[in-house]
Amino acid sequence: MDIHPSIRHLDCLHDKLVLTDKVVHAYSLGTERVEDVMEMVRIAGGLTHAEFDATPRMYTNINSTSPLKHDWPMLDGMMRLARRGQPTIVTPFTLAGAMSPITLAGTVAQSIAEALCAIALIQAINPGCPCAIGTFSSNVDMKTGAPAFGTPEYMRTTQMTGQLARFYGLPLRASNTCVSNAPDNQATWESSHSLFAAITSGVNMVYHAAGWLEGGLCASYEKFIMDCEQIQQLITYMRPVKWDEGELAVDAIAEVGQGGHFFGIQHTQDRYETAFYSPFLSDWSNFENWRDRGSVLTVERANRTWKKILEEFEAPPMDPAIREELDEFVERRKREGGAPTDF
Repeated sequence: MDIHPSIRHLDCLHDKLVLTDKVVHAYSLGTERVEDVMEMVRIAGGLTHAEFDATPRMYTNINSTSPLKHDWPMLDGMMRLARRGQPTIVTPFTLAGAMSPITLAGTVAQSIAEALCAIALIQAINPGCPCAIGTFSSNVDMKTGAPAFGTPEYMRTTQMTGQLARFYGLPLRASNTCVSNAPDNQATWESSHSLFAAITSGVNMVYHAAGWLEGGLCASYEKFIMDCEQIQQLITYMRPVKWDEGELAVDAIAEVGQGGHFFGIQHTQDRYETAFYSPFLSDWSNFENWRDRGSVLTVERANRTWKKILEEFEAPPMDPAIREELDEFVERRKREGGAPTDF
């Protein structure tokens, strides 16, 4: 069901606050939305206004309107959050060949300039206020002008921005993007490119980490599960290798000797449950076993997985008095008309 833009932020934030216990993101779209969201986060945390302002409780993301422009609604929201010590991620949206130069170096240079000017404004308003730089630079299809994501160019601009983020000492935000219209092979390789570029760039946060389709115009439950499998595999890939006696396994090698196998020795038995990544979606069976179990494709397994997760979901606990106050705030703001939409 579509929710009217004037009240959409109220419903979205309400669900985030009651259905998860994660730090929430707020839309930086003008005065009313940002003030509503800060008040909702304060209520949900059972905080006084002074306690809310004392430390980061939430964050927002703003996008530039490239080239070389920041819109007022986003700047207004960013500045209101900065005055109360709440972090902002500044993410220029640059598409090479359309909104930025066709060259990747030129696109990244423009993106960095657009980000740093907003970050400088944040620091002028509230020195030391947390902020981060985001990368959302890619290219367009020069045949149609349509945005393209998960491309080699997207990967390279992400990594270039990561190098500059480290140079400036700023945390980095990247994204898991794709333009495929279905959770198919194209979606998988585009997201794989995006995620690998993110982790090799030293990213601190991945937006849209799971579920994106159609350039962000569509969310897919199946794609969400498929992306989570990729993310968990990449997390395992990034873990450092240990170099101690047990890991080097010299004694185990000597015990087995030439031509033996390692299945039954104690060294293997002590580690077999945790030694390797164990997939929750991938099917590692051979063809005959896969066929005998119905030849279930990845997207079908993902469909079953997300349905099982929703069936077993339990919302995190919330004090009934806090929940009542939060519900009353949302209902009151809806009666008042929510936020204006005539930017």
